Amino acid sequence: MQNEIIYGIDIAKNSPRSRELPKYSVVVLKNGDAQAHNMVPRHRILKMVRNDHPSIIAVDNIFELASNKRELIHFLSKLPSDVKLVQVTGGITKKSLVRLAHENNISFNRFDPDEEAETCARLAAQGIGCEVSLFEDITKIKISRARSLGRGGWSQNRYRRKVHGAVKVKSREIESILEKESKEKDFTYSRKIVEGFGGYVRCEFTVNKRRDEISVKSSSTSDVQVNVRSVERDKIKYLPLKQNTRKFTIVGVDPGTTVGIAVLSLDGELLFLKSCRSISHDETVKTIAKYGKPVVVATDVTPTPSAVEKIRRSFNAVIGSPGEQIASEEKIALARSFNFSYSNDHERDALSAALFALKSYRTIFEKIDKKAPPNCDVDKVRTYVIQGCSVDEAIEKAVFSVNTGLHKSGNVRKESETESDDESRQMAENLKRKNKEINELMEYVLELKDEIAKKDQRISKLELMVNKLRTNAYKEIKKDKEIKIRNSKISRLKKELKQVKKSLHQSYKHSQKLKKIRKMEIKGEGMPVKVISAFTKEDISATRESYGLKAGDIVYLEDPSGGGAMTASILIDAGIRAVIVPDELSYAAQSSFLKSKIPVIKDIPLQRADDFAIVDPEILEKAILEWEEYEQEMRAAEEEQKLQFLIDEYRSKRKRGLV
Repeated sequence: MQNEIIYGIDIAKNSPRSRELPKYSVVVLKNGDAQAHNMVPRHRILKMVRNDHPSIIAVDNIFELASNKRELIHFLSKLPSDVKLVQVTGGITKKSLVRLAHENNISFNRFDPDEEAETCARLAAQGIGCEVSLFEDITKIKISRARSLGRGGWSQNRYRRKVHGAVKVKSREIESILEKESKEKDFTYSRKIVEGFGGYVRCEFTVNKRRDEISVKSSSTSDVQVNVRSVERDKIKYLPLKQNTRKFTIVGVDPGTTVGIAVLSLDGELLFLKSCRSISHDETVKTIAKYGKPVVVATDVTPTPSAVEKIRRSFNAVIGSPGEQIASEEKIALARSFNFSYSNDHERDALSAALFALKSYRTIFEKIDKKAPPNCDVDKVRTYVIQGCSVDEAIEKAVFSVNTGLHKSGNVRKESETESDDESRQMAENLKRKNKEINELMEYVLELKDEIAKKDQRISKLELMVNKLRTNAYKEIKKDKEIKIRNSKISRLKKELKQVKKSLHQSYKHSQKLKKIRKMEIKGEGMPVKVISAFTKEDISATRESYGLKAGDIVYLEDPSGGGAMTASILIDAGIRAVIVPDELSYAAQSSFLKSKIPVIKDIPLQRADDFAIVDPEILEKAILEWEEYEQEMRAAEEEQKLQFLIDEYRSKRKRGLV
C-alpha cells in the first residue's frame, strides 16, 4: 500500500450528534509522507475524496463520521464505490488506538487530532483494521418512467405508448450489457418486469455483483430514468484487511448430472454459488476448497446421497441433513434472503441445504457470540461446537490453543536468559512439575470430554426421537383438521340433499296431481281450465306465451278486478268458450262478454294444479245452461226495453203533432 493514497480522519470539533456541524482533522498519506488539513467540514472531505480518489479512508470510530447507520450509508453512497472505509481499531471486538500504536511501534499524542488521524492512516497502510461493509455484493438496477403520465387528453394513449416503449428499449439495452458481462465476469442476475400499454412501466434487475464491477450507471433522459444502487446489509459487517487463515465454511451440495454447489461463511455470507454439468468428484472438492475449509457439508434430502457423503469424507466434515424432505416453498423462502441469487433449481437446492444447516446452528452461534471472550477466535469456537463440543469446552479449547503458543515462546526466552542461575533452575523444575500436573489435568479433561461427547450423542438421539414424535403429532393434528373440514362439508351436503329431496317431493306431488287431472280429462270426468292470475293484459299475454289460448278454452280468472272492455276483447278475440270467476267482473267487461255470448260463470268447484285446473263437465254444462237462460232473459229484457223506448218515442211525436 506504499504507492496508494490513504486518508486518516479524526474528529477535531463538535460531533455528528451536536447542533453545530462537526469539523475534522484530515491527514493525506502518500508515499509515506503525511499532509495535514485542519478543521475540515464533511462536505469538503467528500470533495477532496473525489479529487484524490484514495484507496482507504481510515478512522478509529466510524460513528465519528455519522451519528447512526442511516447517516453512515448516506455518507458512503457519496463516495466512489472502490474507496474503502476502514475502522483501524477492529470490528465488533475493538482494541484501543493507543494499544495498536504501541504494538506497531507508532508514537503519537492522543490529545492531538492531527496525530490521531495520521496514526489511523499509518495503521491502515500496514493492513491493520477492518473494512466497514454496509452493502451486499448485490446491485439493484431499476429502469422506470422519468415523468408522470398525468390524466392526458386525446393523445394520451400515444404518449403512454411512447414512454413505455422507451422504458422497454432501455431495459433491453441494459439486459444485453448484463448478458455480455455475466459471461465475462461470471455472475448471475434476475429480472422483474411490470408491463404497460405499449411497453414496460418499469423493469428491475437484481445483479449478484458489486456496483463498481458492472458498467451500468445511473442516468436519466426526458422519458426514462435508470437508478443503480447497492443493496444494504441488515447490519454492519466488518471485514479484516488481512486474511491470513482460511475461512470455515458451510457447503450445500445438490448431486446429480448437474451438481449445484453453495458455500456460506459461518456468518451467513454467500461466498460461492454455481451449478456445473458433468463435474468430477475431484473438481468438486477443489472448487469447494478454494473458498475455505468446510465444517458442514449439507444436503436437502434424506437419506444422504453417496456423492455428498464422499465429499464430506474428503474434508472430514459434519454432515448436514434436514431429517425430512424440504418443500419447494420452504426452499424459496430460505433463498429469499439472498434476493433469489440462484439461476436454476440445482443452485436453489444447494443454497437451501446450506441455509437450512446454518439455520439449525443459529441459536448456538448466538450463544457463542455472547459468551466468547474479546480475543477469542469465534469461528474456531463455532467449529469445535459443530464437531461435538459444548460451548464452554469449545471456548476453553480455543483460548488454550492461543495461550499454549504464548507459554512456549515465553519458556524458551526464560531458559536462554537464566541458564546459569540456580534460582531460575529451581523455577524451571517447579514449572516442569506444574506442566506435569497440567498434562494430568488435561488427560482428565479429555476423559470428561469423551463422557460429554457420549452424552451429547445420546441427547442427539433423544432429540431425533422428539422430532419424530413432534412430526407424528403434527400429522395427527393435520388429520383431525382434515376430518373436521370433511365433517363440515358432509353436514352442508346433507342440508342441501334435504332441500333437494323436499323440492323433489313437491315436484312429485305436483306431477301426480297433473297426472290425475290428465286421467280425469281422458276419462271425461273433467274438463281442463287454464288459470290466469289477474285480469290484465300482461297476465293474459304471459298465459298465452306459456300455454297458449285457443278457441274453445275455458279460462279461470283468479283476480277478476281491474279488467275492462279492452281486456275482455283479448279473450273474446281468442275465441274462448267460457270464463270462470270467483267475484264479480266490472260492468264493461261483463257487457262485452254478454254481447259476445261468452258465459261468465261464478263460484263453481275446481281442482287446481298451479296454472291448470279441472272442472266437472256436468257442473260446467249446468252452469253454462243457467247462464244461457240468464242471457236470454237479459236479451228479452233488452228487446222489451227497446220496444218500450220506440213506443214512448212514437207517443211523444203524436202529442207534438209530428205524426
